[in-house]
Amino acid sequence: MYVAVKGGEAAIDNAHRLLADRRRGDRSVPTLGLDQIAEQFALSVDRVMSEGSLYDRRLAALAIKQARGDLIEAIFLVRAYRTTLPRFGHSEPVDTGAMQVERRISACFKDLPGGQLLGPTFDYTHRLLDDELDGDPAVEPGALRDGAAEPATQIADILGGEGLIEEDPLAPGEPGDINQTPMEFPLSRAMRLQSLSRGDEGFLLALGYSTQRGYARSHPFVGEIRIGEVEVEVFVPELGFAVPVGRVQLTECQMVNQFKGSAKTPPQFTRGYGLVFGQSERKAMAMSLCDRALRAEELGEDIVAPPQDQEFVISHCDNVQATGFVEHLKLPHYVDFQAELGLVRTMRAEYEATRNEDVEIREAAE
Repeated sequence: MYVAVKGGEAAIDNAHRLLADRRRGDRSVPTLGLDQIAEQFALSVDRVMSEGSLYDRRLAALAIKQARGDLIEAIFLVRAYRTTLPRFGHSEPVDTGAMQVERRISACFKDLPGGQLLGPTFDYTHRLLDDELDGDPAVEPGALRDGAAEPATQIADILGGEGLIEEDPLAPGEPGDINQTPMEFPLSRAMRLQSLSRGDEGFLLALGYSTQRGYARSHPFVGEIRIGEVEVEVFVPELGFAVPVGRVQLTECQMVNQFKGSAKTPPQFTRGYGLVFGQSERKAMAMSLCDRALRAEELGEDIVAPPQDQEFVISHCDNVQATGFVEHLKLPHYVDFQAELGLVRTMRAEYEATRNEDVEIREAAE
Protein backbone atom coordinates (compact mmCIF):
# COMPACT_ATOMS: atom_id res chain seq x y z
CA MET A 1 0.00 0.00 0.00
CA TYR A 2 1.46 3.34 -1.06
CA VAL A 3 1.08 6.49 1.01
CA ALA A 4 -0.64 9.31 -0.91
CA VAL A 5 1.52 12.37 -1.47
CA LYS A 6 -0.21 15.70 -0.98
CA GLY A 7 -0.08 17.78 -4.14
CA GLY A 8 1.13 14.80 -6.21
CA GLU A 9 -1.26 15.42 -9.11
CA ALA A 10 -0.14 19.01 -9.55
CA ALA A 11 3.51 17.94 -9.38
CA ILE A 12 2.91 15.33 -12.10
CA ASP A 13 1.19 17.91 -14.33
CA ASN A 14 4.17 20.22 -13.88
CA ALA A 15 6.54 17.37 -14.72
CA HIS A 16 4.61 16.77 -17.95
CA ARG A 17 4.86 20.44 -18.90
CA LEU A 18 8.56 20.50 -18.13
CA LEU A 19 9.06 17.37 -20.24
CA ALA A 20 7.26 18.99 -23.18
CA ASP A 21 9.42 22.10 -22.78
CA ARG A 22 12.65 20.11 -22.70
CA ARG A 23 11.50 18.03 -25.66
CA ARG A 24 11.04 21.18 -27.74
CA GLY A 25 14.39 22.60 -26.67
CA ASP A 26 15.71 25.95 -27.86
CA ARG A 27 12.90 27.74 -29.75
CA SER A 28 15.43 29.37 -32.05
CA VAL A 29 16.25 25.91 -33.47
CA PRO A 30 13.70 24.56 -36.01
CA THR A 31 11.64 21.67 -34.72
CA LEU A 32 12.24 18.24 -36.23
CA GLY A 33 9.59 16.94 -38.60
CA LEU A 34 8.61 13.29 -38.68
CA ASP A 35 9.77 13.03 -42.29
CA GLN A 36 13.23 14.26 -41.22
CA ILE A 37 13.45 11.62 -38.49
CA ALA A 38 12.17 8.83 -40.76
CA GLU A 39 14.62 9.70 -43.54
CA GLN A 40 17.71 10.87 -41.65
CA PHE A 41 17.51 8.69 -38.53
CA ALA A 42 16.38 5.66 -40.50
CA LEU A 43 18.36 3.09 -38.49
CA SER A 44 16.82 4.31 -35.23
CA VAL A 45 13.39 4.11 -36.86
CA ASP A 46 14.17 0.57 -38.04
CA ARG A 47 15.11 -0.52 -34.51
CA VAL A 48 11.95 0.95 -33.02
CA MET A 49 9.82 -0.81 -35.65
CA SER A 50 11.60 -4.12 -35.12
CA GLU A 51 11.56 -4.20 -31.34
CA GLY A 52 8.17 -2.51 -31.21
CA SER A 53 6.72 -5.23 -33.48
CA LEU A 54 4.99 -2.72 -35.74
CA TYR A 55 6.09 -1.81 -39.26
CA ASP A 56 5.15 1.86 -39.60
CA ARG A 57 7.90 4.38 -40.25
CA ARG A 58 5.80 7.42 -39.39
CA LEU A 59 4.64 6.05 -36.04
CA ALA A 60 8.17 4.97 -35.17
CA ALA A 61 9.43 8.48 -36.02
CA LEU A 62 6.68 10.01 -33.88
CA ALA A 63 7.61 7.75 -30.97
CA ILE A 64 11.29 8.73 -31.26
CA LYS A 65 10.37 12.41 -31.22
CA GLN A 66 7.99 11.97 -28.29
CA ALA A 67 10.64 10.00 -26.36
CA ARG A 68 13.32 12.67 -26.98
CA GLY A 69 15.46 10.09 -28.77
CA ASP A 70 15.24 7.44 -26.02
CA LEU A 71 14.79 4.39 -28.25
CA ILE A 72 13.61 2.02 -25.52
CA GLU A 73 10.95 4.53 -24.45
CA ALA A 74 9.99 4.88 -28.12
CA ILE A 75 9.73 1.10 -28.43
CA PHE A 76 7.48 1.09 -25.36
CA LEU A 77 5.23 3.73 -26.96
CA VAL A 78 4.94 1.75 -30.19
CA ARG A 79 4.18 -1.48 -28.31
CA ALA A 80 1.47 0.28 -26.29
CA TYR A 81 -0.10 1.67 -29.47
CA ARG A 82 0.12 -1.74 -31.13
CA THR A 83 -2.08 -3.28 -28.43
CA THR A 84 -4.95 -0.97 -29.48
CA LEU A 85 -4.98 -2.23 -33.07
CA PRO A 86 -7.50 -4.88 -34.19
CA ARG A 87 -6.16 -8.19 -35.50
CA PHE A 88 -8.14 -9.03 -38.63
CA GLY A 89 -5.88 -11.59 -40.24
CA HIS A 90 -2.34 -12.69 -40.95
CA SER A 91 -0.04 -12.58 -43.96
CA GLU A 92 1.40 -15.45 -45.90
CA PRO A 93 5.06 -16.34 -45.18
CA VAL A 94 7.26 -13.86 -47.03
CA ASP A 95 9.69 -15.20 -49.62
CA THR A 96 13.07 -13.69 -48.78
CA GLY A 97 14.53 -15.58 -51.74
CA ALA A 98 12.56 -13.24 -53.97
CA MET A 99 13.82 -10.15 -52.12
CA GLN A 100 14.76 -7.15 -54.24
CA VAL A 101 18.19 -6.86 -52.69
CA GLU A 102 19.76 -3.55 -51.69
CA ARG A 103 22.69 -5.11 -49.81
CA ARG A 104 23.91 -8.69 -49.91
CA ILE A 105 27.21 -10.08 -48.66
CA SER A 106 28.66 -13.47 -47.77
CA ALA A 107 31.71 -14.30 -45.68
CA CYS A 108 31.74 -17.86 -47.08
CA PHE A 109 31.90 -17.34 -50.83
CA LYS A 110 33.82 -14.60 -52.58
CA ASP A 111 32.35 -15.19 -56.03
CA LEU A 112 28.81 -16.06 -55.08
CA PRO A 113 26.11 -16.20 -57.77
CA GLY A 114 24.71 -12.72 -58.22
CA GLY A 115 27.81 -11.14 -56.72
CA GLN A 116 28.50 -9.28 -53.51
CA LEU A 117 26.44 -6.11 -53.19
CA LEU A 118 27.86 -3.78 -50.56
CA GLY A 119 24.95 -1.34 -50.39
CA PRO A 120 24.75 1.36 -47.67
CA THR A 121 27.06 0.27 -44.84
CA PHE A 122 29.44 1.64 -42.23
CA ASP A 123 31.70 -1.40 -42.70
CA TYR A 124 34.27 0.38 -44.83
CA THR A 125 34.10 3.87 -43.35
CA HIS A 126 36.73 5.46 -41.15
CA ARG A 127 35.42 6.06 -37.63
CA LEU A 128 36.25 9.74 -37.78
CA LEU A 129 33.79 12.55 -37.17
CA ASP A 130 32.83 14.24 -40.43
CA ASP A 131 32.55 18.02 -40.04
CA GLU A 132 31.01 18.23 -43.51
CA LEU A 133 27.80 16.77 -42.09
CA ASP A 134 27.28 20.06 -40.24
CA GLY A 135 25.13 21.12 -43.16
CA ASP A 136 23.76 19.43 -46.26
CA PRO A 137 26.18 16.83 -47.72
CA ALA A 138 26.85 17.03 -51.43
CA VAL A 139 24.91 13.94 -52.53
CA GLU A 140 22.58 14.05 -55.48
CA PRO A 141 18.94 13.22 -54.63
CA GLY A 142 18.34 9.53 -55.18
CA ALA A 143 21.99 8.90 -56.07
CA LEU A 144 23.42 5.39 -55.64
CA ARG A 145 20.08 3.91 -54.59
CA ASP A 146 19.70 1.22 -57.22
CA GLY A 147 19.79 -2.33 -55.90
CA ALA A 148 19.91 -5.64 -57.69
CA ALA A 149 17.22 -5.93 -60.34
CA GLU A 150 16.75 -9.67 -59.90
CA PRO A 151 16.37 -11.90 -56.83
CA ALA A 152 19.65 -13.52 -55.77
CA THR A 153 20.24 -17.20 -54.95
CA GLN A 154 20.49 -17.91 -51.23
CA ILE A 155 23.77 -19.35 -49.93
CA ALA A 156 21.96 -22.04 -47.94
CA ASP A 157 20.51 -23.35 -51.21
CA ILE A 158 24.02 -23.65 -52.67
CA LEU A 159 25.26 -25.67 -49.67
CA GLY A 160 22.03 -27.65 -49.62
CA GLY A 161 22.60 -28.70 -53.23
CA GLU A 162 25.68 -30.61 -52.04
CA GLY A 163 23.97 -31.93 -48.91
CA LEU A 164 26.44 -30.01 -46.73
CA ILE A 165 23.90 -28.14 -44.62
CA GLU A 166 20.92 -29.38 -42.66
CA GLU A 167 17.42 -28.97 -44.01
CA ASP A 168 15.63 -25.88 -42.74
CA PRO A 169 14.73 -26.97 -39.19
CA LEU A 170 11.60 -24.84 -38.91
CA ALA A 171 8.67 -27.20 -38.45
CA PRO A 172 5.80 -26.84 -40.94
CA GLY A 173 2.37 -25.69 -39.86
CA GLU A 174 1.18 -22.81 -37.72
CA PRO A 175 4.14 -20.98 -36.14
CA GLY A 176 2.22 -19.79 -33.07
CA ASP A 177 2.02 -16.21 -31.84
CA ILE A 178 3.80 -14.91 -28.74
CA ASN A 179 1.27 -12.07 -28.53
CA GLN A 180 -1.68 -14.46 -28.28
CA THR A 181 -0.23 -17.53 -26.58
CA PRO A 182 0.95 -17.62 -22.94
CA MET A 183 4.69 -18.27 -22.82
CA GLU A 184 5.40 -21.79 -21.59
CA PHE A 185 8.82 -23.37 -21.77
CA PRO A 186 10.13 -25.11 -23.72
CA LEU A 187 9.11 -22.91 -26.65
CA SER A 188 9.06 -23.98 -30.27
CA ARG A 189 11.84 -22.57 -32.42
CA ALA A 190 9.31 -20.43 -34.32
CA MET A 191 8.17 -18.75 -31.10
CA ARG A 192 11.76 -18.32 -29.93
CA LEU A 193 12.56 -16.57 -33.20
CA GLN A 194 9.57 -14.25 -32.71
CA SER A 195 10.85 -13.32 -29.26
CA LEU A 196 14.41 -12.81 -30.49
CA SER A 197 13.24 -10.68 -33.41
CA ARG A 198 11.75 -8.10 -31.06
CA GLY A 199 14.34 -8.63 -28.32
CA ASP A 200 16.72 -5.91 -27.22
CA GLU A 201 19.60 -5.49 -29.65
CA GLY A 202 22.18 -4.79 -26.95
CA PHE A 203 21.22 -7.83 -24.88
CA LEU A 204 21.29 -10.17 -27.88
CA LEU A 205 24.55 -8.63 -29.08
CA ALA A 206 26.20 -9.37 -25.72
CA LEU A 207 24.90 -12.96 -25.73
CA GLY A 208 25.98 -13.48 -29.34
CA TYR A 209 29.43 -12.11 -28.49
CA SER A 210 29.68 -14.50 -25.55
CA THR A 211 29.04 -17.49 -27.84
CA GLN A 212 32.06 -16.46 -29.90
CA ARG A 213 34.19 -16.27 -26.73
CA GLY A 214 33.51 -19.88 -25.79
CA TYR A 215 30.28 -19.71 -23.76
CA ALA A 216 28.56 -22.12 -26.15
CA ARG A 217 29.65 -24.47 -28.91
CA SER A 218 29.85 -21.97 -31.71
CA HIS A 219 32.18 -21.54 -34.69
CA PRO A 220 30.05 -19.37 -36.95
CA PHE A 221 30.40 -18.06 -40.47
CA VAL A 222 28.15 -15.47 -42.02
CA GLY A 223 26.62 -17.47 -44.81
CA GLU A 224 24.70 -14.47 -46.00
CA ILE A 225 23.30 -11.12 -44.95
CA ARG A 226 20.74 -9.55 -47.24
CA ILE A 227 18.75 -6.34 -46.93
CA GLY A 228 15.91 -5.41 -49.21
CA GLU A 229 12.19 -5.25 -49.75
CA VAL A 230 9.82 -8.20 -49.90
CA GLU A 231 6.19 -8.34 -50.89
CA VAL A 232 3.61 -9.07 -48.20
CA GLU A 233 0.57 -11.09 -49.26
CA VAL A 234 -2.70 -11.90 -47.51
CA PHE A 235 -4.87 -14.86 -48.46
CA VAL A 236 -8.41 -13.80 -49.36
CA PRO A 237 -10.88 -16.70 -48.92
CA GLU A 238 -13.42 -15.11 -51.25
CA LEU A 239 -10.86 -15.07 -54.05
CA GLY A 240 -9.18 -18.35 -53.21
CA PHE A 241 -5.67 -16.93 -53.53
CA ALA A 242 -3.28 -14.49 -51.86
CA VAL A 243 -3.05 -10.85 -52.94
CA PRO A 244 -0.19 -8.39 -52.28
CA VAL A 245 -0.96 -5.70 -49.72
CA GLY A 246 2.37 -3.90 -49.57
CA ARG A 247 6.13 -4.20 -49.24
CA VAL A 248 8.38 -4.13 -46.20
CA GLN A 249 12.13 -3.77 -45.82
CA LEU A 250 13.81 -6.67 -44.00
CA THR A 251 17.28 -7.72 -42.92
CA GLU A 252 17.96 -11.46 -43.06
CA CYS A 253 21.00 -13.28 -41.73
CA GLN A 254 21.85 -16.92 -42.33
CA MET A 255 24.63 -18.00 -39.95
CA VAL A 256 26.47 -21.22 -40.82
CA ASN A 257 27.97 -23.30 -37.99
CA GLN A 258 30.14 -26.40 -37.89
CA PHE A 259 28.50 -29.59 -36.60
CA LYS A 260 30.46 -32.80 -36.16
CA GLY A 261 27.35 -34.93 -36.55
CA SER A 262 25.98 -37.75 -34.46
CA ALA A 263 25.13 -41.45 -34.75
CA LYS A 264 22.10 -40.56 -36.89
CA THR A 265 23.34 -37.38 -38.56
CA PRO A 266 26.42 -37.00 -40.80
CA PRO A 267 28.84 -34.11 -40.31
CA GLN A 268 27.34 -30.99 -41.84
CA PHE A 269 26.74 -27.33 -41.30
CA THR A 270 23.87 -26.18 -39.12
CA ARG A 271 21.92 -22.96 -39.26
CA GLY A 272 21.33 -19.91 -37.13
CA TYR A 273 18.70 -17.50 -38.39
CA GLY A 274 17.87 -13.83 -37.93
CA LEU A 275 15.14 -11.73 -39.53
CA VAL A 276 14.19 -8.20 -38.48
CA PHE A 277 12.41 -5.15 -39.84
CA GLY A 278 14.42 -2.50 -41.67
CA GLN A 279 18.19 -2.29 -41.99
CA SER A 280 19.37 -3.84 -38.74
CA GLU A 281 22.11 -6.30 -39.64
CA ARG A 282 23.93 -6.17 -36.27
CA LYS A 283 20.65 -7.19 -34.63
CA ALA A 284 20.00 -9.90 -37.26
CA MET A 285 23.51 -11.32 -36.76
CA ALA A 286 23.17 -11.33 -32.97
CA MET A 287 19.76 -12.96 -33.31
CA SER A 288 21.14 -15.71 -35.56
CA LEU A 289 23.99 -16.43 -33.13
CA CYS A 290 21.50 -16.73 -30.26
CA ASP A 291 19.14 -18.85 -32.35
CA ARG A 292 21.91 -21.36 -33.06
CA ALA A 293 22.96 -21.45 -29.40
CA LEU A 294 19.37 -22.10 -28.33
CA ARG A 295 19.23 -25.18 -30.58
CA ALA A 296 21.76 -26.99 -28.35
CA GLU A 297 19.30 -29.52 -26.92
CA GLU A 298 17.79 -30.20 -30.35
CA LEU A 299 21.25 -30.97 -31.74
CA GLY A 300 22.30 -33.12 -28.79
CA GLU A 301 24.79 -30.60 -27.38
CA ASP A 302 25.42 -29.99 -23.69
CA ILE A 303 23.86 -26.85 -22.25
CA VAL A 304 26.82 -25.20 -20.57
CA ALA A 305 26.28 -21.45 -21.03
CA PRO A 306 23.51 -18.82 -20.64
CA PRO A 307 22.98 -18.30 -24.41
CA GLN A 308 21.92 -21.96 -24.65
CA ASP A 309 19.30 -21.64 -21.88
CA GLN A 310 16.08 -20.61 -23.61
CA GLU A 311 14.28 -19.62 -20.42
CA PHE A 312 17.16 -17.32 -19.46
CA VAL A 313 17.44 -15.77 -22.93
CA ILE A 314 13.76 -15.37 -23.81
CA SER A 315 12.68 -14.24 -20.35
CA HIS A 316 15.22 -11.43 -20.30
CA CYS A 317 15.58 -10.26 -23.91
CA ASP A 318 12.45 -8.06 -23.98
CA ASN A 319 13.54 -4.50 -23.19
CA VAL A 320 9.98 -3.30 -22.51
CA GLN A 321 9.52 -5.90 -19.78
CA ALA A 322 13.01 -5.29 -18.46
CA THR A 323 12.47 -1.53 -18.39
CA GLY A 324 9.19 -1.87 -16.52
CA PHE A 325 10.67 -4.18 -13.91
CA VAL A 326 13.77 -2.05 -13.33
CA GLU A 327 12.07 1.34 -13.46
CA HIS A 328 9.25 0.34 -11.12
CA LEU A 329 11.88 0.74 -8.40
CA LYS A 330 11.40 4.51 -8.81
CA LEU A 331 7.80 4.22 -7.57
CA PRO A 332 7.05 4.87 -3.87
CA HIS A 333 8.09 1.98 -1.66
CA TYR A 334 7.73 3.87 1.60
CA VAL A 335 5.88 1.14 3.54
CA ASP A 336 8.18 -1.61 2.28
CA PHE A 337 11.27 0.39 3.16
CA GLN A 338 9.99 1.26 6.64
CA ALA A 339 9.46 -2.44 7.29
CA GLU A 340 12.99 -3.21 6.08
CA LEU A 341 14.37 -0.34 8.13
CA GLY A 342 12.69 -1.62 11.29
CA LEU A 343 14.02 -5.12 10.64
CA VAL A 344 17.60 -3.92 10.10
CA ARG A 345 17.42 -1.78 13.28
CA THR A 346 16.23 -4.80 15.30
CA MET A 347 18.94 -7.04 13.84
CA ARG A 348 21.55 -4.36 14.51
CA ALA A 349 20.45 -4.02 18.14
CA GLU A 350 20.63 -7.79 18.62
CA TYR A 351 24.09 -7.82 17.04
CA GLU A 352 25.34 -5.06 19.34
CA ALA A 353 23.88 -6.79 22.42
CA THR A 354 25.56 -10.09 21.53
CA ARG A 355 28.84 -8.31 20.82
CA ASN A 356 28.74 -6.54 24.18
CA GLU A 357 28.08 -9.84 25.95
CA ASP A 358 31.09 -11.38 24.24
CA VAL A 359 33.28 -8.45 25.30
CA GLU A 360 32.12 -8.77 28.94
CA ILE A 361 32.83 -12.53 28.92
CA ARG A 362 36.36 -11.97 27.56
CA GLU A 363 37.06 -9.24 30.12
CA ALA A 364 35.83 -11.43 32.96
CA ALA A 365 38.01 -14.31 31.73
CA GLU A 366 41.08 -12.04 31.76
